[in-house]
Amino acid sequence: MKKNILLLAILFLFSFYVLKKEVWEKRTPTSVTLIKSELSWNGDSLPQYPTSNPEISILKITIPAHAELPLHYHPVINAGVLLKGELFVIDEDGNELTMKAGDPIIEVVNKKHLGRNLGDEDAEIIVFYAGSAGMKITEKVQ
Repeated sequence: MKKNILLLAILFLFSFYVLKKEVWEKRTPTSVTLIKSELSWNGDSLPQYPTSNPEISILKITIPAHAELPLHYHPVINAGVLLKGELFVIDEDGNELTMKAGDPIIEVVNKKHLGRNLGDEDAEIIVFYAGSAGMKITEKVQ
């Protein structure tokens, strides 16, 4: 009887080890392309990168519920991902984009636009700017 219990315990532990090893071997990193384009969200072509040394900036921007960003433009290429909330974007030509959490965006360059949070929760977006030293990444329109 003791041998049977010992044998069952060994078999149980061995099967647990094999199962655990199989599960861990299947846990491999994945990569998903959220967006890839030569165009901004409104269909405009992106400009060439500056010829000077690059400077990358990464910002986390929070737009409070029911708030609006001022009219502005970006003189550098930038892209982002909306982490939470919703965001409505409109450019100077009347092109509109509504984003929800998880949506990526390739932003317009040198085109006036603004963003509005029409939702009841703060919107958070991470934005990556590809400029060069001394360049502003955002210019407010007076």
